[in-house]
Amino acid sequence: MSRLIPAAERIIRARALIQQARDLPAPEESGRNNFSYIAQVKDFLRQARDLVKFISMTPSATAEMKVEVKKIYQEVDQADREILH
Repeated sequence: MSRLIPAAERIIRARALIQQARDLPAPEESGRNNFSYIAQVKDFLRQARDLVKFISMTPSATAEMKVEVKKIYQEVDQADREILH
């Protein structure tokens, strides 16, 4: 049985995944048009979104946590635009 990850830890891990997506080097031969590169970036960003998806729906989530979740969603969207477009 997997253990429960606290919301604060989920937010930290989501930010680390967004940073991993930003740090992923683009391939030299085809750059940002490489399907494997795009898939890896999208996967990191999806994992970040999935980590914080249900935090705002839990009864124990504070107002600060809900704001942090909104910031994570904004960071994911911004990273997607910066990296892939």
